[in-house]
Amino acid sequence: MTTMLHESVKSIQQWLFPGSCLLCAARVPTDTDFCADCDAALPRLTATCPRCAAPMVEDGTSVQPCGQCQQRAPAFARTLAMFQYAPPIDRLVQGLKYYRKLELARLLGRRLAAFVEGHAVANVDRIVPVPLHSTRLRERGYNQSLEIARPLARRLGIPLDYESVRRERATEPQTGLPHKARQRNVRGAFSASDALAGLRVALVDDVMTTGHTVNTLARCVRQAGAKAVEIWVVARA
Repeated sequence: MTTMLHESVKSIQQWLFPGSCLLCAARVPTDTDFCADCDAALPRLTATCPRCAAPMVEDGTSVQPCGQCQQRAPAFARTLAMFQYAPPIDRLVQGLKYYRKLELARLLGRRLAAFVEGHAVANVDRIVPVPLHSTRLRERGYNQSLEIARPLARRLGIPLDYESVRRERATEPQTGLPHKARQRNVRGAFSASDALAGLRVALVDDVMTTGHTVNTLARCVRQAGAKAVEIWVVARA
């Protein structure tokens, strides 16, 4: 009887106070982010490299690491990337990152948690967001990776650790830099505490492009004694 009453009240609330799709503004139930059409059109990744999540051609066989990962294995064991960095996901990420739309962090964090749950979360001991340098943090006022990681950690029940890694120098934005310059830009940019020693760590970021930033941080975390590192990102460029 109580359950039926709760459902009735919920239905009335949704009828009286409908929500809006975040992409097209169509009416949707209050607990829904996107309408069915917009949700279906989201640029989900299908066949990807299991190590770095680079898009690959699906041939019906078991997916092996891409050529780049086979030639030079990264410091992390795998990457879980929810979407391709393409419209309209790029708009949501940019809204969070540059326009202080922090409500989008909760949306993206919850969605990333549901995505990760379908890919065997076992044995991850800590969720660690990619840190910003203190100068950039003061300018922006928040770290978008940490804001995504908060609802992610809550839903998965995994401790969130944003103190054991630091960005030691203010690097240039990776956007627009040539491939080799990106490597040089983040070389020696991070430090990690031995508090991560012996743990399996998931590094969380909004977007992974070439992977130099997360690979540099993963290497640093491994040098601090972490047992294994994987990468969880909202989008892969």
